[in-house]
Formats: sequence, structure tokens, C-alpha cells
Amino acid sequence: MGQILLFDYLNPFWWLTTAMVCFKLFAFVDAATRREDAYRAADKKTKQFWLIILGLALVLDLLLGSSVFALLSLAGLVGAIVYMVDVRPAIKQLTDGRGKGDRRNVGPYGPW
Repeated sequence: MGQILLFDYLNPFWWLTTAMVCFKLFAFVDAATRREDAYRAADKKTKQFWLIILGLALVLDLLLGSSVFALLSLAGLVGAIVYMVDVRPAIKQLTDGRGKGDRRNVGPYGPW
């Protein structure tokens, strides 16, 4: 049994597939914590669309097993990359990165 575990940890494809699953998990959690109206304000697809895409990618990897060579796994990875590179920065810019809206210049009596 020690040989099997040692082989898994030394296998570079095991590390790649683990990184892919962790990346998809991070993208899904990030999409779930963002506000719905921020997606519309950034002129991106809806929050439900991204949760479905990222959730399916993550669930398929966990149920069927992730692989660097599997087509569905790579398609899910492309979806997560598109979210992280295109959608997430647009939403963070609108919400000041906190998901709660821009509150830098808001005082007790309004802005300024």
C-alpha cells in the first residue's frame, strides 16, 4: 500500500488533476459568493449560468474522475478559466473586490 500512495504523490498527472479540481472549486465558490446584480451590471451572463457551468464541471470531475486527457474535464477547465479571467475581474471592479459594493467614499451622510 505504501508503494501505491508513493506512486500517486510522485506522479505529475496526479498533481495536475488535483490542481484542476482545486481551481474549479475555487471558481465555483467565488461565483457563489458574488452578488447577482453585479453580473448584470458587468454585462456578463447571469449568476445561475456560471454556477451551473462551474458546478457541472466540478461534479463531473468528482464523480467521473478528473484526468488531464479527458475531454469533459478540459471543457470544464476552460469554463473555469473564462470565469476567472473575464467575469471575475469585471465583477471585482464593480464591487471593489469585496462583493458588497463600493464603500470607499461613503460617510455617515452619503458620499464624500
